[in-house]
Amino acid sequence: MDEVREEIDALDRAIVALLADRMHFINEAGRLKADRAAVRDEARVEDVIAKVRATALAAGIDPDFVEPLYRDLIERSIQHEFGVFDRLHKS
Repeated sequence: MDEVREEIDALDRAIVALLADRMHFINEAGRLKADRAAVRDEARVEDVIAKVRATALAAGIDPDFVEPLYRDLIERSIQHEFGVFDRLHKS
C-alpha cells in the first residue's frame, strides 16, 4: 500500500505542475483579450469538454468521471481570467 500511495503522490505532483502550466496560459489569455465579453466563450467550453471526453475514452477513463472535473476547472479558470482581465483594464 505504501508504494501505491507514493505513486499517487507522484502523480498528484505532476498534475499540479500541469495545472500551473495551464494557469500560465489562462493568464496569457486574460492579458491578450481586448474585450471582457470574450473571456467566457461557451462554444470553446463545449469544444474543450468534447476533446476531454474523447481523450478520457481513449485513455480508458470514464468520460462521465472526467467531465465534471473539467467543467469545474474551466469555470474556475474563467473566473480567474476575468480577474486578470479586470486588473489589467481598470479605468
